[in-house]
Amino acid sequence: MTWLENLRRKKFMDPLTAVLYLVPAGIVVVIFRMVPIASAFILSFFDVKMGRIRGFVGLAQYIKLFQDPTFFSSLGTTGYYVAGVVPASLFLSLLAAVLLNQKIRALGFYRTVFFLPVVTSLVAISMVWKWIFHPRLGLLNYIFEVLGGNAMLWLEEPRGIFEMMASGLGWSWWPAALSGPSLALIAVIIVAIWRGIGYNIVIFLAGLQNIPDQYYEAARIDGANPRGVFWRVTWPLLSPTTFYVLLSTTITSFQVFTQIYLMTGPPVGGPMGTTKVIVYYLFEKGFDAGGNMGYASAVALILFLIILSLTLMQRRLVESRVYY
Repeated sequence: MTWLENLRRKKFMDPLTAVLYLVPAGIVVVIFRMVPIASAFILSFFDVKMGRIRGFVGLAQYIKLFQDPTFFSSLGTTGYYVAGVVPASLFLSLLAAVLLNQKIRALGFYRTVFFLPVVTSLVAISMVWKWIFHPRLGLLNYIFEVLGGNAMLWLEEPRGIFEMMASGLGWSWWPAALSGPSLALIAVIIVAIWRGIGYNIVIFLAGLQNIPDQYYEAARIDGANPRGVFWRVTWPLLSPTTFYVLLSTTITSFQVFTQIYLMTGPPVGGPMGTTKVIVYYLFEKGFDAGGNMGYASAVALILFLIILSLTLMQRRLVESRVYY
């Protein structure tokens, strides 16, 4: 075989080899991603109860969905949850990553402590925190009482935090539209931040350690102080990592369900339904007795479109400020 034939064979085999390596992953993606998405889209146009398709209903379930006030209230609760988790997770994980990136003793121990909640069972975490927030036997209220504070209902409190603050100031009336997220939802947000911060710390640490030292040396030679080094060097070069953490945290926050279900539900999703997020609403409509999987599929599709829209919006508004 001549060198020309070898070259032609190599040009043919390289793409074929790549395709053969991609086939197993492609099969998994098609079976466990694409097929369920397509099935949910199709089911959203049918009346499906007790696992049986009863008939084609077209857009009726989408019309019913947008006429249901519970859908909009659950969407608002989800918005509160995302607004509480995403900024706090970004700030605290970045702060911890910067501190852990220093040369300190027992660094491996601190990194392990922060990451431990990520690999711990979410069911176990939810049960422990449910006990911590218990209004009568909980550790948190016990600490408050020891310090001279008042015990709170936490996971059983339906009032919004702004309404509670106004009540504490002696205001007898507060508009319901401005009551804010319930204290029960705030408790769940605290747990979500505590559990997810370890994963974001690892991502930020990887980004920090990929910044070349010569940039820091040049900044110090130019007389930059630590604050200037962070804002002029670290923060811009960490922007790709920050952008990724922002996207991933936003997406996972919209999909929250397990801790909501375990800590505050059922039957109605927390006190007076104040922790009923959109995925809990989906679960309730699709899996309760007589649930309609077609209607639940319509909810899932709307949630997908919301997440997709926010992701595209973040890319348009934030990615232009990312320095690669």
